[in-house]
Formats: sequence, C-alpha cells, structure tokens
Amino acid sequence: MKYMMIMRATDEGYASMADVDFGKMLETVGRYNEELIRAGVLLAAEGLADASESVVVDYSAEPPIVTDGPYGETKELFGGFYILNVASKEEAVEWAKRSPLTGAGFKTEIRRVTTIDEFPQDNEWVRKEREWRESTGQL
Repeated sequence: MKYMMIMRATDEGYASMADVDFGKMLETVGRYNEELIRAGVLLAAEGLADASESVVVDYSAEPPIVTDGPYGETKELFGGFYILNVASKEEAVEWAKRSPLTGAGFKTEIRRVTTIDEFPQDNEWVRKEREWRESTGQL
C-alpha cells in the first residue's frame, strides 16, 4: 500500500530551523532517506518551496480568484512529502516516528494514497487513465 507522509510545520517550527547549518540538515535528512531507500519503501520524496512563493486559487467565486499564498488562516504549512510503499498504516507510522524533522512545531500527517484499482474499472475515464499510466510505465 502507498502512504503519503506530509511534513508540516508551524512558523515556530520553521524559525527553530533558522540557525541549523544547511549542510548538517541535508546530512540528517539524507541519512533518513537512505534508510528508506535501503528498506525498499521510498517511492518519492520532495520538499516544497517557501509558502511565500505560492499562489492560492479560490473557487468560491466565478471566475476563481487567484491570490498570493499562503492562506492567511494557516497555522501549519506543508513543507514536503514522502510517498512510501509499505504493508500497513502502522508501518508508515513507524517510519514517521523515525523522521529527523521533529520537535515543537513539527508534525507528520499520514494518508493512504488511493490506487486506480479502487475506482470502477468499467468507467471510460478510469480506462483512459489506466492506458496512460501503462504507456508511461506508471502501472
């Protein structure tokens, strides 16, 4: 099963990282990534650019309203993600507990990634997506 670990942090969490040597941080996260790779569970991992560079598309009006992000009410922002292929949610939790990005202001949300097999296979759009995935080597 695929699970996404969504790395979240508050402003305080980000502030606590301000004085951390970037090279040391890369080494720490790199060692964690290496563990995931050696265990054969890592499918993808990416960090996200600073939220100040984002835009928000709000669909509550017609046409949608586009504003500079992040959301004004946001208390925690996504900083990156991992996608793991593990046997269970419990295994994903165990990997999250080993994350080096810990302490006050840091959280990891874990969500199962649904698969194309969970949708009606006789649906035209599901068939088209399956064909695309097969043609691109994603299935």
